[in-house]
Amino acid sequence: MAAAESLICAMKALIFANGKAKNGVMVGRALSDVEGALIIAADGGARLASKLGFSPHIVIGDMDSLSSDELHQLEQDGAKLCRYPPEKDETDLELALIVAAEKGATWIRVLGATGGRFDQTLANVYLLALPQLDNIDIALVAKKQIIRLFRAGQHTIHGAVGDTISLIPVSGDVFGITTHNLQYPLRDETLHFGPARGISNVMQAETAQISVGDGWVLCVHTVGRA
Repeated sequence: MAAAESLICAMKALIFANGKAKNGVMVGRALSDVEGALIIAADGGARLASKLGFSPHIVIGDMDSLSSDELHQLEQDGAKLCRYPPEKDETDLELALIVAAEKGATWIRVLGATGGRFDQTLANVYLLALPQLDNIDIALVAKKQIIRLFRAGQHTIHGAVGDTISLIPVSGDVFGITTHNLQYPLRDETLHFGPARGISNVMQAETAQISVGDGWVLCVHTVGRA
């Protein structure tokens, strides 16, 4: 897919972090639904984008993971390079997410955000809480998993009977959780920070509903039984 300046603003954004492709069912689903999307690479994520057949519209970061030849080729292919100094507060992926939100994206999928460094993976998950991402359908995607952060409100999960759903509180105790169409229901209950009560629930229909009263809960949706 060729970069085009006309796509610098888009309702959808596909972001490539500097990690591995980790191809799988959920990755395939994400890549099949990106017609007209803004393609953003977080520094070395440009290599991952190229591997999967995408040319970035924007490459952002301190550019410490790309050679001068690679950067030149990206510019030749039409990418806009947004350079930042290495001594910065934000990670390259954080900058990419903020730009996607500023460009008007209401749907964002991130690939290459989970990898060998647990600290980086955890930090990438917590980026889902950025205030700029409020009211945006955003998720990290890897292999057969999609990871979302559910704020207070109503949320719908689309999948298949037998898919695994884990709900993990990440803002301390999370209150007023009610679920529908999961094997082990919650009825206006609390998931406490620490215990693993919300792990490995199972979808009983093609859609499930999660209601959160107060707090933030991480939802990890795995295709099939995990």
